[in-house]
Amino acid sequence: MKQLGFVLIFTLMTGLLNAQELMGFSEANSAKQLDWEKQFDVQLNAKNQDEWMQFLSSHPHHVGSPQDKTNAEYIANLFRSWGYQTEIASYFPLFPTPKTRLLELEGSKPFKAKLEEPTLKEDKTSGQKAEQLPTYNAYSADGDVTAELVFVNRGIPADYDELERMGVDVKGKIVIAKYGGSWRGIKPKVAYEHGAIGCLIYSDPADDGYAQGDVYPQGPFRPAQGAQRGSVMDMPVYPGDPLTPNVGATKDAKRLDRKDAVTIMKIPVLPISYEDALPFLQSLQGQVVPQSWRGALPITYHVGPSKDKVHLKLEFNWDQKQLYDVIARMPGSEVPDEWVIRGNHHDGWVNGAADPLSGLVAELEEARVVGELAKKGFRPRRTIIYCAWDGEEPALLGSTEWAEDHQKELTEKTVAYINSDGNGRGFIGASGSHTLETFFNEIADNVIDPETGASIKQRRYARTIVQAEPSNRSKLLEDKNIKLGALGSGSDYSPFLQHLGIASMNLGFGGEDPGGEYHSIYDSYDLFKRFKDSGFVYGVVLSKTAGRVVMRLANADVLPFDFKTFYKTLSDYVTEVKTLLDNTRTETDVQNKMIKEKLFDIAKDPKKISRSPQLKEDVPYLNFSDLDNSLVNLKAAAEEFKKMYKDGLQLPVAKQNELNDLLYKAERSLLDPNGLPRRPWYKHEIYAPGYYTGYGVKTLPGIREAIEQRNWKEAQQSTQILAKTIDSYSQQVQQAIDVVKKNGEKRSF
Repeated sequence: MKQLGFVLIFTLMTGLLNAQELMGFSEANSAKQLDWEKQFDVQLNAKNQDEWMQFLSSHPHHVGSPQDKTNAEYIANLFRSWGYQTEIASYFPLFPTPKTRLLELEGSKPFKAKLEEPTLKEDKTSGQKAEQLPTYNAYSADGDVTAELVFVNRGIPADYDELERMGVDVKGKIVIAKYGGSWRGIKPKVAYEHGAIGCLIYSDPADDGYAQGDVYPQGPFRPAQGAQRGSVMDMPVYPGDPLTPNVGATKDAKRLDRKDAVTIMKIPVLPISYEDALPFLQSLQGQVVPQSWRGALPITYHVGPSKDKVHLKLEFNWDQKQLYDVIARMPGSEVPDEWVIRGNHHDGWVNGAADPLSGLVAELEEARVVGELAKKGFRPRRTIIYCAWDGEEPALLGSTEWAEDHQKELTEKTVAYINSDGNGRGFIGASGSHTLETFFNEIADNVIDPETGASIKQRRYARTIVQAEPSNRSKLLEDKNIKLGALGSGSDYSPFLQHLGIASMNLGFGGEDPGGEYHSIYDSYDLFKRFKDSGFVYGVVLSKTAGRVVMRLANADVLPFDFKTFYKTLSDYVTEVKTLLDNTRTETDVQNKMIKEKLFDIAKDPKKISRSPQLKEDVPYLNFSDLDNSLVNLKAAAEEFKKMYKDGLQLPVAKQNELNDLLYKAERSLLDPNGLPRRPWYKHEIYAPGYYTGYGVKTLPGIREAIEQRNWKEAQQSTQILAKTIDSYSQQVQQAIDVVKKNGEKRSF
């Protein structure tokens, strides 16, 4: 009897699963899509990802290297063998490589930094010295400077506020900053703004070295001589080739003179290991740093300045290098001029196994199986384009130049861009346009986590609950959906979303695999197999997840955009900037009152504070009425479309095509053609990388950053711009409503 009951329940559950109606699909087409996905899952093979990573990481493959071109051709040949129409698109950006690197401490205890990562017998590719890029920061300025040294913690604006309170000035000094706390390019940018003439960046063992666990090769964390390469281009102004903003860096493109390229750093910058950093930090005198600034080196951390001077000399080869973007197409069977684009970069700073190849091989396996399904009759309604970008590491070069070169066509045709970068073991990470949040949660319900047997959505939710503050858990228990993160910068979605207004997502797994190898020679196949996703289990899960996103977007009858989730998120962002303004006003009032009552003078130590604090300008009240009204209109339109969304499935094909055109182009309405203040390349009014955070996102960036920078006139102007932007977006939603409504009226008549 029990066995019969189990069979009955299993049969019912199987029937429910088979009858699942997917967002954007009719009942019949849902069944077809789910059947294709079952076949897709069965054919995914982790061994392919392992094989491809071994080859692609066998030699350093940075921009301009022989292996970079070899890898691109290898990838292109794979796509061709799977039936894709494949090309390699080339661009020629400026890419500097080091010619001279010298860092030394002068005085009574002279020291010359090694600036080299040692070969390890446990890592077979770590000894490829002739092929490796040395440790350096791309787009640093040339320079030969000698000066005292000052420690600036993470080197972000708040740290300089603290230094000012301590009476420490960096003007004419070289600064040393810890990695972390912001994108690395912010550190020399802010140092230069405060008058520094050079910048060192080191990896403190508190962040990714021995304080976190055993170092490589015993464990996965950064060894004493490991250093983090990386770009310091001012990408919050614009990414891509610094000499060809807004246009593709083709051979004959008009280029700026290098001295006029505003994204190249103005002072020399060099990354160093914590072993090299130690003597320089030991040379610092002055005050002991605040508790939150201290790292894990066996010293007392001082601010400085140093008694002895530091000599930093850097020279670069300022060459144009050829990029190799691999572009592979599977034409759509019904609407070939609607494109779903999927991308991951292929270049690395050195051998790049985790970053980026762990994500790339998952994309390749996804594309291979889609190609296999095509041989069995799978015909995507829309065109699928798989991309393997070059030059992401220095400055999102390959994706940005391709997007700028094809911007008119992309703006007209692209439904969505789906990105991944490195991939690891653990929990799904998902960020992107919030119109895609409902759609993605449906997919996350359908993909099983291999460690727990739960869905990747359930596993992510469980971690969210466990990590939440106890006071927030009751609220979280009410909503089990994954909340998409907002996209800042740091990977290849940036030109699509923030410059062209194409709905985008970034996907990847992680949280259970440490990252001490980042941008070092130890980001190798050997380390990946030992300490990361050794069986490529989560590589397969990424293929399943992103593959569903791509195939469903390519096949949906009505594109799965949900304006209501976007409205809710946008409303939260508006509340945040209002709260930010109120908090800024309160803090200013308190500080000014203390200054007026001379409490700062009573408390200050004249040896530590060089001057009394100055009164800050009072914070005005901004007029948010137009913005509030625009939100009311958007809410009404979003809710109305949500109610009638399924009616779109009943539309004739021609009307569905008209509706879909409005749906995927809605994101374009969130662009301001004039762009953001001081960085017009970034046109999206909702998401942008922070001007002083880099990778970190600033939502409603025009208003939020104006408040943070106390530019009240600009803050008010930005509220008006945002209100008009939202009104334009609401009009686009209303047009979609009208398409569905008019057809319904015809049927009822």
